[in-house]
Amino acid sequence: MAFDGLFTRAIVTELQQLVGGRINRVHQPNEYEVVLTMRAQRKNVKLLLSAHPSYARVQLTEETITNPPEPTMFCTILRRHIESGIITAIEQVDNDRIIHFTIASHNEIGDPITRTLIMEVMGRHSNLMVVDPMNDKIIEALKHLPPYMNSFRTVLPGATYVSPPEQEKKNPFTISEEELFDIYHKLEKGRDFIQYLQGVAPIHATELYALLKQNLQFQTYRHFIESFETLPFQPVVMKKDGRDIFSAHPLTTADEVIYEAKSLGDLLDRVYFEKADRERVRAQAQDLEKWLANERAKLVKKEKVLQKEYKDAEKLDDFQLYGELLMAHHYQIEANAKEATVENYYDGSEVTIPLDPRKTAIENANRYYTKYTKAKNALIQLKQQMRLTKEELDYFETLLQQVEMATPDDIDEIREELIENGYMRKRRSKKKEKKKKMVIERYESSTGIPIAVGKNNKQNDHVTFKLASRHHTWLHTKDIPGSHVVILSDDPDETTLQEAAVIAAYFSKARTSSNVPVDYTEIRHVKKPSGAKPGFVNYFEQQTVFVTPDEQLVRQLKQ
Repeated sequence: MAFDGLFTRAIVTELQQLVGGRINRVHQPNEYEVVLTMRAQRKNVKLLLSAHPSYARVQLTEETITNPPEPTMFCTILRRHIESGIITAIEQVDNDRIIHFTIASHNEIGDPITRTLIMEVMGRHSNLMVVDPMNDKIIEALKHLPPYMNSFRTVLPGATYVSPPEQEKKNPFTISEEELFDIYHKLEKGRDFIQYLQGVAPIHATELYALLKQNLQFQTYRHFIESFETLPFQPVVMKKDGRDIFSAHPLTTADEVIYEAKSLGDLLDRVYFEKADRERVRAQAQDLEKWLANERAKLVKKEKVLQKEYKDAEKLDDFQLYGELLMAHHYQIEANAKEATVENYYDGSEVTIPLDPRKTAIENANRYYTKYTKAKNALIQLKQQMRLTKEELDYFETLLQQVEMATPDDIDEIREELIENGYMRKRRSKKKEKKKKMVIERYESSTGIPIAVGKNNKQNDHVTFKLASRHHTWLHTKDIPGSHVVILSDDPDETTLQEAAVIAAYFSKARTSSNVPVDYTEIRHVKKPSGAKPGFVNYFEQQTVFVTPDEQLVRQLKQ
């Protein structure tokens, strides 16, 4: 990846459209991210400021992030100081990954104030602070840094804001021709540029070196550097040495372009959003995922025990034979014998039968008849238990797959389902919980036909049996846990069918596989057995298509 100083310069350039915009609302969806909903250039936009240790970034986003019911302290303070404020300037500090948002606002009694929102995009040290520029005092920070953790700078309310320590490197936007060529002749390889130029990542250092190697002119250097502060950009995700990288422009040193974005915000949504969303869900569902995994492990163990017992019970034919042979040859068997070898009158072979020496031959025969009857009854019970255990195991496998693909709202619905089915206890809460409205994820095919997707069992039942009509097309991965997908049309075209199948494969356990089998049939051929668990159905009259999950296509089709 490459959210370096050069990419930060491009972001700041793209964000200039927000200057003059008004901050209508401040949200903090989770501990690392803040979203500013704004009105700028006569349209509503969302600015995401993320101090996540792995996915730190600043961007415009079109994605929806679920907000908690109650704001955090940091969010409350931000609202007090910058909500309804006007952004008057957005500036990068040199070529570092530090952005200052200057905001003109009003205090609680209506007097005009100015606040600086400082975003530091520095990996695990990333932070977001609101500062009073009149005295450089920190009003509040997303992450606190007390003196005992860092003697150079303290990040606490009331402390004086101190910038991160400067590196002894040249600003690539102010470097002279003489300085550049002096550095160039010191280099052994392209990535060594990072030792001399501030805020230049290895992928950009390598690209710059390759360009200069082809044409050693200062103008070549200036053209490359200035491309990060000149609109329009050509943001792309590329493959390089088997890994994904991104930049504001295609790089000649990359192997191939795999995604062309319409904006830097769109690019970062493509690169980071799903990873960050999975992280959000993982944090919220950590206990649920662990509980489901434990339940699955218990069922796997139970299934093995039942299989062993069933294998033992299958010896019932031997018990019946032993009983019959003992009855036929009881006069030949000596008292107190521990075993008896007799002729099997069915095939003429000899059979050695273990005996209880305390019993007579007739009593031993009756003992084997009793074992036969017990084993016969046990087989019936074990078959039933094995079937139920397999259904439970499939159910928990499905839930685990759904947690992997879930949004925060989906997690709540999965918990509700487990509580309603008696698997989990309801959490005690002093506040009265409001029943959330079910939100079904919707897509639209390339030919304009709507598609609905269930992301958990409750949604699956709703999509299949309430939202869809009898002649709508229903899709599901064949013998693989996954979502119910419905094409909301009586006569979908081939393109829609293929795209819906790709969506079904993507929202399944086979998401990372290729050539995934997806069954489809009409809703009227999908039935829910009496007493079946949520999401479980039987279907018939199905046909099967084979598709490969395509994340890019799924994102494009999402409404």
